[in-house]
Amino acid sequence: MNEDFDRPAVLNCLNKILEMELAGVVRYTHYAFMIYGYNRIPIVSWLQAQADESLMHAREAGEMITHLGEHPPLTIGPLLETHQHDVGNILRESLEHEREALAHYKTLLSLVEGKFVMMEEYARRLIAAEEMHQGEVDKMLRRPGDVAAFSEAKTV
Repeated sequence: MNEDFDRPAVLNCLNKILEMELAGVVRYTHYAFMIYGYNRIPIVSWLQAQADESLMHAREAGEMITHLGEHPPLTIGPLLETHQHDVGNILRESLEHEREALAHYKTLLSLVEGKFVMMEEYARRLIAAEEMHQGEVDKMLRRPGDVAAFSEAKTV
């Protein structure tokens, strides 16, 4: 393994990713519990799939940490309960969570790009996944018939 990358910074970033993804498991599971109404079944299924994917991403982050010979933390990222359980509010909170996760993966990529191919490929793959999630949530937040990307300004 090439060691010309900033090992402490990479480990710090991986720890944050692990914490964010574990928080995503809890967050999406909680959201799934709080969905009511006619469209409950497909929305709950989507949220449960997001929780499962967050767990998979957390496992991968933990594996990367142990690959570097370190001990993954037992901490979890922030879990703020807004008590806003409207589907639109849940999706906006999800979009913000996805943006934060994406920022951590991009930071990881910047730390290892051209220095550690395995970690670089991992970061790129997860960046693509997080960008895909953002796109899905963005589409779900659009009003039926809207083609343009979601904007908070349009909802006000």
